[in-house]
Amino acid sequence: MLAEDFALVLDYMPKGRSTSFKEEPLAQVIGERYFTILEVVPKAELKVMERVYIGKDERDKIEFIRKRIDFSELTPNAQAEIENAIEKIIEADKKRFVDFFNNSSAITIRRHQLELLPSLGKKHMNDILREREVKQFESFEDLKKRVPLMPDPKKTVVRRILEELREKDLKHYLFARPPKKRDNTFRRR
Repeated sequence: MLAEDFALVLDYMPKGRSTSFKEEPLAQVIGERYFTILEVVPKAELKVMERVYIGKDERDKIEFIRKRIDFSELTPNAQAEIENAIEKIIEADKKRFVDFFNNSSAITIRRHQLELLPSLGKKHMNDILREREVKQFESFEDLKKRVPLMPDPKKTVVRRILEELREKDLKHYLFARPPKKRDNTFRRR
């Protein structure tokens, strides 16, 4: 199971949604590991971009996780903050994302994981693969320096994560947890 331990607050609603039947504080958060978007009920007031523990153990600021939500269910405030949150997550764990460029592999005979990144085609992919054989990349700056005309790798990863969160029918997910499957089959009782 893909469980999150920490998340960043995207939006805090002290009285919940205006459309809610019950008035209780509510927050929308994004997980740091799998970019899972969740709606949580906080115990205390939260600030946007605050890091909160949402794991299995005792939580100091989160009462419980209400549900997992899709990108389309985010409030306008949360949608406005999500790109900054993703950048902050990447910045806090740069090695993990640089390692993606060092360790990515082929998906099929004709397709490589690197080609799924926006703005990266076969030329960049081949340059990255050649350079990482010489020496593993140490940082995003190292990657940009060694691969000619490389688009900003951090921004490229951010754009891919946003695409994975927005699109429901992607075939491959590199960073984000795939969306929950909706069961639309009719069941007899």
